[in-house]
Amino acid sequence: MKPTPRIPDRQRRLLLATPLLLLPAALAAQQRRPTPRMTLGPFYPDVLPADRDADLTAIDGQAGRAAGTLLYVTGRVTDMRGKPLAKVRLELWQANDKGRYLHSADTDASGPLDPNFQGYGALLTDAEGRYRIKTIKPAPYSGRTPHLHFIAAAGGERLVTQMFFEADKLNGRDGVFRALDRDGQRSATGAWADRAADMEADALAVNWDIVLSA
Repeated sequence: MKPTPRIPDRQRRLLLATPLLLLPAALAAQQRRPTPRMTLGPFYPDVLPADRDADLTAIDGQAGRAAGTLLYVTGRVTDMRGKPLAKVRLELWQANDKGRYLHSADTDASGPLDPNFQGYGALLTDAEGRYRIKTIKPAPYSGRTPHLHFIAAAGGERLVTQMFFEADKLNGRDGVFRALDRDGQRSATGAWADRAADMEADALAVNWDIVLSA
């Protein structure tokens, strides 16, 4: 019987150390990139509407519906390990289909207000970290591509960010979008808009997850 080859001490030490060296890299590979922090912008509502639910297309007590293309935004809020985060408070605000915000500093020069568009909503994620919002696709305006503003607040973390639409032809002209680096930040803020199955005709749907660093 052949003798078992002896592994040199130096090589044996390297073999024993290898799993310890690989472990941090493996853990890092499993972590999700946090959603990047972005500017609040000038048009967070200075007076919040009385109706602040997750359906921005209708206002309580009014029969009309908001003008524009219906948009369903769904997703989950997780930590960097992918754990769903329940009861995260989400706020959303955006321009209407003419490019105007619900803010006293945004004037008729941007376009008319829509009396049936809520402009702002707030909600909590469910036990699985999920959320669902019904709104309209915002119009672009001077210097900005279509986008939605979000705040996600949980524990001691308050993330201010924005969601863009992947492949929108105006993204490249938007200074805020261009300021995002190309190392995953743009993809972390982008969402693909597709036709919403089993919803209203011509409605769009996007799925966009938010990753908190806490």
